[in-house]
Amino acid sequence: MNSSNWRTYLVTQASLSGDRTTPEIVRAAIDGGIDAVQLREKETSSRSRYELGHELRELTAEAGVDLIVNDRIDIAQAIDADGVHVGQSDLPVGVARELLGPDAIVGCSTSTVAAARDAEAAGADYLGVGAVYGTSSKDVDDGKDGVGPERIATIVDAVEIPIVGIGGITADNAEEVVEAGASGVAVISEITAASQPRAATEALSGVIETTKSVATGEHGR
Repeated sequence: MNSSNWRTYLVTQASLSGDRTTPEIVRAAIDGGIDAVQLREKETSSRSRYELGHELRELTAEAGVDLIVNDRIDIAQAIDADGVHVGQSDLPVGVARELLGPDAIVGCSTSTVAAARDAEAAGADYLGVGAVYGTSSKDVDDGKDGVGPERIATIVDAVEIPIVGIGGITADNAEEVVEAGASGVAVISEITAASQPRAATEALSGVIETTKSVATGEHGR
């Protein structure tokens, strides 16, 4: 799948999944219609991430869902993931592209127009912009209050590649993010911490599809 077609994107975090395993959460999200899964799990060892990655690769490959690895290009290569997502303190986008080749999906986290333009120029396929709203799931550069949908709109106007909003996004506020021009949304808690991850995925997807169906197309990509 092309990253421009992503609507819902799950970032894994086992610490929020209660007594369920990450593969169980991912399987439920796949059943609910998730488009992409990012293997994050930064708190675990490289070996654990590699072994988990193999499990997720089997699940996502069978379902036709893209699998992205956070930061670790070596693990992405080892498990034959579809691509990698890097942050501002990780290896540069250009290096990821050189190592993974032209067919890999390379994403980059950003919260500013300047960084977004740099990532696009370096060959990023998509941008993860946020944190849009306050979040406790992951570290963000712009403080826990988030950058807001307005920053999404500003960055959408500055680049040509797809934008995925991330950070504090729920089915209740995803509409604002999509209306600002995001192609889709990435979530951690909204699905992983939900009592019914499949239903949470379906609800989120429903909001995004409904919002896109009534959009004017001014910012649509």
